[in-house]
Amino acid sequence: MDNIDRFGRKITYMRVSVTDRCNFRCIYCMPASGVQWRPHREILRYEEIVRIMRVAAELGIRKVRITGGEPLVRAGIVDLIAELHRIPGIDELVMTTNGSLLARYARDLARVGLNRVNISLDTLRPDRFRAITRGGRLADTRAGIAAARAAGLTPIKLNAVVMRGVNDDEVVDLAAQAKDGFQVRFIEWMPIGPLGEEFTARFVPGDEIKARIEAELGPLTPVRAEGPARVYRFADAPGEIGFITAFSAPFCATCNRMRLTADGRLRPCLLAPIEIDLKGPLRAGATDADLRRLLRQGIDKKPYAHGIPSESPHDRTMSEIGG
Repeated sequence: MDNIDRFGRKITYMRVSVTDRCNFRCIYCMPASGVQWRPHREILRYEEIVRIMRVAAELGIRKVRITGGEPLVRAGIVDLIAELHRIPGIDELVMTTNGSLLARYARDLARVGLNRVNISLDTLRPDRFRAITRGGRLADTRAGIAAARAAGLTPIKLNAVVMRGVNDDEVVDLAAQAKDGFQVRFIEWMPIGPLGEEFTARFVPGDEIKARIEAELGPLTPVRAEGPARVYRFADAPGEIGFITAFSAPFCATCNRMRLTADGRLRPCLLAPIEIDLKGPLRAGATDADLRRLLRQGIDKKPYAHGIPSESPHDRTMSEIGG
């Protein structure tokens, strides 16, 4: 099959970054000075994204996640979701967002075909939220979560990057959100770009997070492995707890995804600096067959495993890759 890589993994999932811009400056995502935004001419146009994804769907991509930067800062994002929803073969269309603008867009996103959202929520404290995001308002993200729930963009996953000395004292409070029906995902901080220098001091392994939660809230029962997440439940909670452990317990053997960066590069692995230019050939007149060959090349180049910690990628920050 065209979507099987050289290690026998079926590649069915594409993460599509629609912008490298963001209205937050999260401390684990970019430096305090920010990053140099790419000029608009270097960013894929929506019609280019749709065309690439039509070919990708023919190749076997079934799930598409829209990311950024922050995807909701890009004008016309609802129209893009509507176009992607119409592509035959795409069964699941989701978005990762910081939630700050979601109250404005949730109803329209659901109306045109978005299935659900993942929302970044690293803390439940307004002052700490402002510090981690370098200026964001917890109230805005809370409003976005409520709007997503009202619009039916469920189940909502709340993503928390755990950092020692920053927010690791809140893992129990964050896990308790599962009692309200949320799917809480604890994510190990990954040493990407210049921020990798802080990794050793801030890193908290998934097993430590899980042990802290169980000590306070009771045992977690394994439910399933879901992509990169090991998913658990409390006996008395409708929601779930997941642990994404790219560093301490890599899930590379079952990885089924590739990434399309905002500037039109196909990246077979988040943590390996391998990229294939799609934008250049596309704007030079590439046919669908040409795009198919390039996408297949990406599948062929997908490594068996990432190189961290010995080969931490420094070619882009997380915000430039799309997470």
